[in-house]
Amino acid sequence: MDVYEAVASRRAVRGFTDRHVPREVLERVLSAAAWAPSGSNLQPWRTYVLTGRPLAELKRRAGERVAAAGPWDEREYEMYPPSLKSPHRERRSAFGQERYSALGIGREDWEARQRAASANWDCFGAPAALFCYIDRDLGRPQWSDVGMYLQTVILLLRAEGLHSCPQMAWSVYRKTVAEVLSPPDELILFCGMSIGFEDDTVEYARTGRAPLEEMVTFIED
Repeated sequence: MDVYEAVASRRAVRGFTDRHVPREVLERVLSAAAWAPSGSNLQPWRTYVLTGRPLAELKRRAGERVAAAGPWDEREYEMYPPSLKSPHRERRSAFGQERYSALGIGREDWEARQRAASANWDCFGAPAALFCYIDRDLGRPQWSDVGMYLQTVILLLRAEGLHSCPQMAWSVYRKTVAEVLSPPDELILFCGMSIGFEDDTVEYARTGRAPLEEMVTFIED
């Protein structure tokens, strides 16, 4: 699979089979991803990978929190600005409508939307999950480096025939994740990522992208 195909076929998959993901594949991907761009070579990412019994335990604990309908953990970073400006506001709204329509969930069916969202904390059935942290003392450029690292991981997973779903949703259950991973206190959980082989029986809607002329300006002779 060349890089163009990897980019074009990448998407946030929300339905995985239980087919085992070999550790050697994950090691190969993460070893190569270490070459992602990093300003002054800080390499600000700290990654944990869960499979087998440890992942099952995390899913169990998260599931208990979902069932208890208790409060989320206090956010350590702002996921979205409180007031999104146009066109970002419209894009987010369109994404939500497309996603829930594909699941047959109406706009006002809040309970069904909550059930769909709760699948995040089962990793959508994936047999492997990655959790990416960053030192809380680092700044916006280093957060950008983490994003480039995660994109590199995602594209390398596609090259291995795997799919993924990056999930900032895990940040609101960060204390539950920490119970299983025991990360140092100086780290902030940025996101989780479900990893595995796609379940082709799960319906989805592929979200579109803005046309080139809307996003890119060429300045030429």
